[in-house]
Amino acid sequence: MHLQEESINLRILLSLLYQRFFFIITLNFFTSISLLYSRILVKSIHKSDLYKTQTLHNFNQYTGIVKKTKPFTLKSDIHNMKMKKFLLIFLTITAFSCFNAFSGEKIVYQNFELDKLIHEIEYPQKPVITDDYIIFTADKFYRFVGIAFDFENYQQIHPFQVLSRKIDDETSERQLLFYCYKRTHKITQINYRLILDGLWTTDPHNPDKYYDENTNLFFSKIEDPVSIKILTEATQDNGVHFVYKGETNQTVYLTGSFTNWDPWIYQLTETKRGLYELTLPLPTGKYYYTYCIGLTPVLDNTNPNKAYSIDGRTANVITVD
Repeated sequence: MHLQEESINLRILLSLLYQRFFFIITLNFFTSISLLYSRILVKSIHKSDLYKTQTLHNFNQYTGIVKKTKPFTLKSDIHNMKMKKFLLIFLTITAFSCFNAFSGEKIVYQNFELDKLIHEIEYPQKPVITDDYIIFTADKFYRFVGIAFDFENYQQIHPFQVLSRKIDDETSERQLLFYCYKRTHKITQINYRLILDGLWTTDPHNPDKYYDENTNLFFSKIEDPVSIKILTEATQDNGVHFVYKGETNQTVYLTGSFTNWDPWIYQLTETKRGLYELTLPLPTGKYYYTYCIGLTPVLDNTNPNKAYSIDGRTANVITVD
């Protein structure tokens, strides 16, 4: 009845054991290389010192010179001590580097917009859906959190990353754990499950769940009717769907050649957090436009087509066929 659950838990355990095994093998490899190198170097230095000592002894016997000398330390002894210090430092750096490689505390941001979006999340919550990403969050006290999706047949586990916030210039603390799914599949519903410190379960911050009778398990789900890319484009019924992406809670107006550049006629509606939209019927032709936030003109960041006026101003261009 719980065969699938036990199979996935086994894969998680094997993945963690593999990471530990790889860490130990890597550390042992660097240790063996360092010891081998130090032995070769010490032997070569020791042979050189013995050769010099034997040469000096033969010379004294040949010339009959016998004199007392002060006790001295061979160069090999000095190099032995130096090599021990070097080896200790090298092993410490290697172990620290390997530990950091598997600590999972690093955050890799893909772009500025995603970085900003992540830092606007103050606490774990229901998945945050944008037209480019779906951000899953988990509580900060978990040591490991992973996520598996139905469109991957639950065969791949994606680890969460740590989001930390600075308390002051020297200290910081964990805020939450997160995973960013970059939307590359045209899927209207996504089913998934989480691994919370080895426990195969649903998302505690997402109340939308469904029960699968075949596996006797509950799955978290996301119903997302929004297309993958939302941008300004001409519609099929002689119009234009205008889109602006920016900060939330703004007043965004549309102005252009079709309004005689009057900035107060059309206002975009914030349909989602930071996403403003307006559909306007327009006849066939080429149009120039910009957005206005207050009295400041702002270009459409979803439309790369631009035009430049004689006085140096810039506007976006859209064509209705």
